[in-house]
Amino acid sequence: MKIAILSQDGALYSTKRLKDAAKEKNHQVQVINYLRCYMNITSHQPSVFYQGKPLEEYDAVIPRIGASRTFYGTAVVRQFELMGVFAANESQAISRSRDKLRCLQILAREGIGLPVTGFAHATQDIDGLIETVGGAPVVIKLLEGTQGIGVVLAETHQAAKSVIEAFRGLEANILVQEFIKEAKGADIRCFVVGGKVVAAMKRQGGEGEFRSNLHRGGKAEKIKVTPEERSTAVRSVKAMGLRVAGVDMLRSNHGPVVMEINSSPGLEGIENATGIDVAGKIIEFIEKNATPNKLSDRIPY
Repeated sequence: MKIAILSQDGALYSTKRLKDAAKEKNHQVQVINYLRCYMNITSHQPSVFYQGKPLEEYDAVIPRIGASRTFYGTAVVRQFELMGVFAANESQAISRSRDKLRCLQILAREGIGLPVTGFAHATQDIDGLIETVGGAPVVIKLLEGTQGIGVVLAETHQAAKSVIEAFRGLEANILVQEFIKEAKGADIRCFVVGGKVVAAMKRQGGEGEFRSNLHRGGKAEKIKVTPEERSTAVRSVKAMGLRVAGVDMLRSNHGPVVMEINSSPGLEGIENATGIDVAGKIIEFIEKNATPNKLSDRIPY
């Protein structure tokens, strides 16, 4: 097979692992910086150009789209879809999962466990918003934040008001969520490929840190998830229309609650913690499912 990995940096761990895994299975693979692609959008012969030349035909593309580059990155993925190329994650599903508010609304529609979440525009509604999620302490999140950036724990009502007012003063869109105290700064990352949880790890935040992101000093270890957690992860990914994703959950007193779904999850943390060849699992999934013009996304929202 001919596989293209859409990534800004071929030296990144995840990109290198996917490339090596594809080569180990005797596939032709090329890393393409999607930001350097440009497109010819025509009715009968859509094409993608890279470094001044039209790209040859590929059997599949693996999108590794940075969160800050979602708009252009998904446009490139969509162009490949117009050309009949199989995408490990389809453009619409990536866009759906990257919009945190839309993602939570879709999961709520599907009856999937979530932390109580509030969203508002006007600052005069702050008191009611905080009370809606159960009062302080609350977690305040920027909709555009990633890797724990733009996530604040406000331990008192007044602190929450001050943070919300500051964010809104900057015209930033925010979510306010209940603080799951019983999680004790730990979360679970389930890596889902083709409707199955292929690996899972527990991430524990550092001393005094409620965020468990590995980029912020968190530590990870292999974990055996419960049937309910496994089902929640699979259902969440299916609701987004994704094929490959990382699902971050907290263990609350009322069961697993989903915090985020990542359509370009990193491989380094999960592979190091579990010893599982996740990159190989992704390539195996593509081998079994990559057929021309296979668009499966029919989710109406």
